[in-house]
Amino acid sequence: MGSSLPPKEANLFKVIVKSYETKQYKKGLKAADAILKKFPEHGETLSMKGLTLNCMDRKSEAYELVRRGLKNDLKSHVCWHVYGLLYRSDREYREAIKCYRNALKIDPDNIEILRDLSLLQVQMRDLTGFVETRQQLLSLKPNHRMNWIGFAVAHHLNSNALKAVDILEAYEGTLEDDYPPENERYEHGEMLLYKISLLEECGLLDRALEEMHRKEAKIVDKLAFKEQMASIVLKLGLFEEGEKIYRSLLFMNSDNYRYFIGLQKCLGLYSEKGVYTSDEIERLDALYKSLREQYSWSSAIKRIPLDFLEGDAFREAADNYVRPLLTKGVPSLFSDLSPLYERNGKAAILEQLFLHLEHSIKSTGCFPGSSKKEPPSTIMWTLFLVSQHYDRRGQYSLALAKIDEAIEHTPTVIDLYSIKGRILENAGDLPAAAALADEARSMDLADRYLNTECVMRMLQADQVGLAEKTAVLFTKDGDQHNNLHDMQCMWYELASGESYFRQGDLGRALKNYLAVEKHYSDMTEDQFDFHSYCLRKMTLRAYVSMLKFQDQLHSHEYFHKAAVGTIRCYIKLHDFPSKSATEEGDEMSQLPPSQRKKMRQKQKKAEARAKKEAEERNEDTTSGTSKSGKRQNSRPVDLDPHGKKLLQVEDPLLEATKYLKLLQSNSANSLETHILSFEVNMRKQKILLAFQAVKHLLKLNENDPDCHRCLIKFFHKVSSLTSPETDSEKLVWNVLVAERPHISQLSGKSLIEANQSFLEKHKDSLMHRAAAAEMLYVLEPDKKLDAIMLIEDSKNTIAMGNDALGPVNIWKRQDCIAVHKLLEDVFKDHGSASRWRAWALRSI
Repeated sequence: MGSSLPPKEANLFKVIVKSYETKQYKKGLKAADAILKKFPEHGETLSMKGLTLNCMDRKSEAYELVRRGLKNDLKSHVCWHVYGLLYRSDREYREAIKCYRNALKIDPDNIEILRDLSLLQVQMRDLTGFVETRQQLLSLKPNHRMNWIGFAVAHHLNSNALKAVDILEAYEGTLEDDYPPENERYEHGEMLLYKISLLEECGLLDRALEEMHRKEAKIVDKLAFKEQMASIVLKLGLFEEGEKIYRSLLFMNSDNYRYFIGLQKCLGLYSEKGVYTSDEIERLDALYKSLREQYSWSSAIKRIPLDFLEGDAFREAADNYVRPLLTKGVPSLFSDLSPLYERNGKAAILEQLFLHLEHSIKSTGCFPGSSKKEPPSTIMWTLFLVSQHYDRRGQYSLALAKIDEAIEHTPTVIDLYSIKGRILENAGDLPAAAALADEARSMDLADRYLNTECVMRMLQADQVGLAEKTAVLFTKDGDQHNNLHDMQCMWYELASGESYFRQGDLGRALKNYLAVEKHYSDMTEDQFDFHSYCLRKMTLRAYVSMLKFQDQLHSHEYFHKAAVGTIRCYIKLHDFPSKSATEEGDEMSQLPPSQRKKMRQKQKKAEARAKKEAEERNEDTTSGTSKSGKRQNSRPVDLDPHGKKLLQVEDPLLEATKYLKLLQSNSANSLETHILSFEVNMRKQKILLAFQAVKHLLKLNENDPDCHRCLIKFFHKVSSLTSPETDSEKLVWNVLVAERPHISQLSGKSLIEANQSFLEKHKDSLMHRAAAAEMLYVLEPDKKLDAIMLIEDSKNTIAMGNDALGPVNIWKRQDCIAVHKLLEDVFKDHGSASRWRAWALRSI
């Protein structure tokens, strides 16, 4: 490194390297210029100068210098290494790996290059290459702990956990008997726990248990040790020992639900589906009663029995659980109880209980069977609970009556207004829900949660401008909208994107959806810094868990929503292309001269204003520089705030396909993924891919209304195609002819008969009737009125619980909105759409 230089310049070259490592970029630049003054074509110096400039945000100069340096010294590992570092800084990892491999051809045993290469290999999940590189590092420096650990982790990630165990045991064989010293006890304990988890993963449970007993004194994290021990003995069937461990864990934390599940498994009283025999319920009840005597303060011990108890025992337990929380005034009580509504009969029992409590407090001021007077707030919290119950059951008028009564009783409790806003939202009155949420927010301006809920309600009501002004109240000063992006505020971006999409503003919708996609790319990149950190700090279990999480990152709900929204935007853009500049010019030319002049003046003023604001922001954000020469607080100015450039794509379906592939690989079990695949591929005339999507839908849920739509639309489209002429068209046709008899819905039936059969099977479901009606209109356009009648003849079935429960409508607000949209957009019948809207409002 710098060896071809005279001693003085060679020392200056070392100064460049040291300045780069210590981030003293101006000093390094000065030393580089001193060398280049005498040796202007010295390749390694040019490369290091380029690397320094790259850290000072002068990328174009940096690439030019590094390429020039490499051209002057192709056989220098330094030049190739620097070129790789440059690509790495720009996240061009594959190119960086190529550069590192070229550097290693020149200097195969360079530790730094090998280490950098291994980081990129694990980042890109080149696990075979990662194993080879870590093995080479270990052979070069076998006395370095990190190399042993890195080699073991590499094998584990490469699905060879047993080999990883052997490596860790070989490493332990190199240690002294009194190892570790006091300052390394935690790191060594983490390594031992990682090794035990590997043995458990391999199924070597006896060996893992033996290792735990042997190394217990050397493991510092006693909680993790006990949890691992409990897991292993449970798998080994040592239930008595497992019970003792789980009871000791409960003594440490009596509100950890996992410990209760473990204890139940040890006692043979656990069911994944939550279904128990009467004998098991009695034993479970006795278990939790004994635990309640020991841990009277634990809320989990009081709450868990509500999941398995039934009938009168359930009512009694729920009564005992609810009373103290109503007296105390716990706003989250209903959220705690809401999972019980999924279990048969429990919603009816809860309503009877809630109404009985309400009646008793109103009439006597006490709970039933008690002579102790309750504080005045108890009735308010009881009404609060009852209103949420009615909201959950879809009885919005009763819910609103109860919450209004609670507000009249105590008008200063903010939670009441929040819940009233939620009830109005569920009832379909989105503007009123937003107004209530804003009123709740104004009662406590320092509460971030209330601000967040208010913003969400405003976005649901398509009040985007007002929502943004409200959201930025809790951001830092400066470019406030960018702060929301910097904070990765994805719920806001998704809600904004959905609102803009509903309003037909595809540019801004795409901008918000793509911002969410950018956050997930950043999360993927953020793991890079942990590859070396976690090996150094020995947080191996957390590290492997993080890598597995990263591998499933794009299956997260927020990414799924963003990708779906993006694809829908591109589909709409394909169906209704945005106007080009030429078309806009033609439209303007048709205007009268006076209006044309005014329009152009407005456009020029808007462009000038935007340009001036951008320049001012640029000056503000790039004015400061650090001592090292690197700009501070620099943020690129958004030159396309309304997303207009995002609409200027040549092939929207090609862009949609990029995100569709991500959904197919990460959300293959989602109906929405395959519905979008069908929509995109039908538009691209990719018949077999569209058919593949239909088959996936039938496999996931053949009774889904959207699945039925796709099936009928597909074969209707195929039937309208011209006779195949080319060999490929004939091949596609033969595949469809061979596959159709295997589809049970179409076997021996025409499409009209299949649609009628679907309707008869699901005649009591609104959404299924709507799907059948739409397909009737597609197959027989002259029967439009019959199709509309199918929808209008739908009846809102009443689900009866008991006398106290009252009627509960089956229809949901979202379903009624979807049917209204169908009547307007597909049938294009505004009269029936208006009638449906009025009827739906009365029905729900």
